[in-house]
Amino acid sequence: MPLPPRFQFTISATDGRARAGEIAMRRGTIRTPAFMPVGTAATVKAMKPADVRAAGADIILGNTYHLMLRPTAERVHRLGGLHGFMGWERPILTDSGGYQVMSLADLTTRNEEGVTFKSHLDGSRHTLSPERSMEIQRLLGSDIVMCFDELVSTTETREAQQAAMARSMRWARRSRDAFDAGGAHAQGAALFGIQQGALDEGLRRESADALIDIGFDGYAVGGLAVGEGQEAMFACLDFAPGQLPADKPRYLMGVGKPDDIVGAVERGIDMFDCVLPTRSGRNGQGFTRGGPINIRNAKFAEDQGPIDPDCACPVCGTWSRAYLHHLNKAGEILGAMLMTEHNLWFYQALMADLRAAIGEGRLGAFAEGFRARYYGVT
Repeated sequence: MPLPPRFQFTISATDGRARAGEIAMRRGTIRTPAFMPVGTAATVKAMKPADVRAAGADIILGNTYHLMLRPTAERVHRLGGLHGFMGWERPILTDSGGYQVMSLADLTTRNEEGVTFKSHLDGSRHTLSPERSMEIQRLLGSDIVMCFDELVSTTETREAQQAAMARSMRWARRSRDAFDAGGAHAQGAALFGIQQGALDEGLRRESADALIDIGFDGYAVGGLAVGEGQEAMFACLDFAPGQLPADKPRYLMGVGKPDDIVGAVERGIDMFDCVLPTRSGRNGQGFTRGGPINIRNAKFAEDQGPIDPDCACPVCGTWSRAYLHHLNKAGEILGAMLMTEHNLWFYQALMADLRAAIGEGRLGAFAEGFRARYYGVT
């Protein structure tokens, strides 16, 4: 029997700029639009891998920066790779470490070679370059590898944004070369380039053209969801995805809130990741079709209804808001686990609804209805 394809993206339906389809890879098929739960340190926090899959996730995300520090990519490799190490046998996308480098700017020095930084764990010094990032992701056994890039704030000067974008494109070429030299891993994995350029349409076009010239399996819109606000993000997404190849998946990194996702899908985005559903769950926030709720609020102390009456998840089918309120107020671990599980089901149900709406040509009506209810105006 022939091997499944290394990477094959198929669009099955469109509705306006939105697309629904599939990415076929050797470890499984990813339905798009797709939301990737974040497994920063080889775990989706408060969840077992089987439960992440049961919620509907086809792929998860791991983090190069955190895994290179602990337990180290070399150790994960010696133990058989990230999939076996954490017990997730479906596709894994690993980010390159660029975002963490930006967020730890006071601990880093940058030059053309790469970034030298102090570990936030113990102060030890490390260097991350395009070549080292590709090596780490290869050692982890990533299925979708992200280029190493330089991310700067959207509030920086245009000159600083242009310089960072240009360096990111040089690093993209080095990432491509280092990935291609990865032997058997490169033959079974995919590499995504990352578009930069802040909110500037001209810089984004220049970045997209450089990435297309190099050639990648997919393309990410990077440098957003870093504090610019939804209006500015959507204004950028009105042009940025269209600058990237229409026959390749488009990934919006680090997004986001449910209404962010709906708006980004309308603008042609196919893939998302965000810590929000898991982080919010650990802090007592539950997502519902009528907007987010804080389960710790006193009004839920004797509420015998589910988190979301329209949710099919095991949590909503078994436990009441009152019980979840009690667990979270008491600081019980089970409270964080159940709220997280519900949130991941909510996010995956939203993606399934978006795919169905695109397939049936009713995305506009779905999005309008979703926003009206989510914002509480119906």
